[in-house]
Amino acid sequence: MKYKDTISFIRSLYPDKDFIPLHEPYFAGNEKKYLADCIDTTFVSSVGKYVDRFEEMVKEYTGAKYAIATVNGTAALHIALLLAGVQPGDLVITQPLTFIATCNAISYCGAKPVFVDVDPDTMGMSPESLECWLTENVEVVSLNSFELADVQPDAAFSTGRSPLNRAQPTQQDEVRSTRRSIQPSSLIAVHKTLRRPISACVPMHTFGHPCHIDKIVEICARYHIPVVEDSAESLGSYYKDRHTGTFGKLGILSFNGNKTITTGGGGMVLTDDEHLGPLAKHITTTAKKPHPWKFEHDMVGYNYRLPNVNAALGCAQMEILETILANKRETAMRYQEFFAGIPDIQYRTEPAQSISNFWLNVILLKDHIQQELFLKETNANKVMTRPAWRLMSELEMFKNSICGDLSISKEIADRLVNIPSSCRVE
Repeated sequence: MKYKDTISFIRSLYPDKDFIPLHEPYFAGNEKKYLADCIDTTFVSSVGKYVDRFEEMVKEYTGAKYAIATVNGTAALHIALLLAGVQPGDLVITQPLTFIATCNAISYCGAKPVFVDVDPDTMGMSPESLECWLTENVEVVSLNSFELADVQPDAAFSTGRSPLNRAQPTQQDEVRSTRRSIQPSSLIAVHKTLRRPISACVPMHTFGHPCHIDKIVEICARYHIPVVEDSAESLGSYYKDRHTGTFGKLGILSFNGNKTITTGGGGMVLTDDEHLGPLAKHITTTAKKPHPWKFEHDMVGYNYRLPNVNAALGCAQMEILETILANKRETAMRYQEFFAGIPDIQYRTEPAQSISNFWLNVILLKDHIQQELFLKETNANKVMTRPAWRLMSELEMFKNSICGDLSISKEIADRLVNIPSSCRVE
């Protein structure tokens, strides 16, 4: 067995486990107490003190002015894209090395993903790849002079309508009016040949490692493209002393069962925008107008509010977040020291000027053959390991998408393995 020593080392980190999962939740605080209190009060749905408190805790921790709790990270990303101004028929730039939720949320808006490559050091979107693609394919035009191409949206564009979009994509004046209400700038980025707006850019902080988000935001600002940070995996990660998810126009977090902390299922929209913050809260609570007893709604909204019972779990988890992060960092340092002595395996540590939460530890094998062998041996010995997600650009529903050069993404996907990263109980 070629990887016997590596399997033995991972087992030494989790000596009490017969089967070692990739990442399991860690409950060591007030989780049961808060859940019992939530049940005793009967406020278990979308109204209650815990969901409000959870938002405040995340807002204080990340430094965002607004934090709006949602049922999951995908819902948070959907809402963030709508608020950024994504409309049916638009193009949204993202990376192929990401979880399916990123592209699903783009599709929910009726838009299509455009894939640019990732950086080898961060595994997140490459600013150089982004700028290269924009330079070759995009121009900035006046919104008033913009003429939408006479192209009927295909099936990928027909999956939804933004609650902020009351216009048909082919009705020029109404489209301009809607875009102006969401994005006040009089300039818009447009694909040179397709004549479709580039309405957002969605970089992801892959496996909790921050990407070069400041450069991405600067490039997108020159093209008048809003940035929506997919920070689903990076609670507790910082880039240049600033929390991920707070650089772009909007950002999102996930609290799924396999994340650094969990609410069972849950997400969060982050923003500093004084208009979009309250609007996010409004449309994620079915756009109901405040009234003591009347039910009246002023726009199409979404029933995306995080239930109080989930938020109770989240409050307890936030209280022990620093303990969890310290535990995971120590595990990461042990991995780094161990793999430093193995020439054919490269351990990926945090990028420069970053503090990573080390959500999932990452190694790169020599090639795809070794990747498959490592996955086979570890899983056969009850050590759960996983490859990266299949590149989004290779999936059936996105295989005809617009792509830049994706050579780095393809190389990483052929070599990457995630290894056990749960908190250790000693």
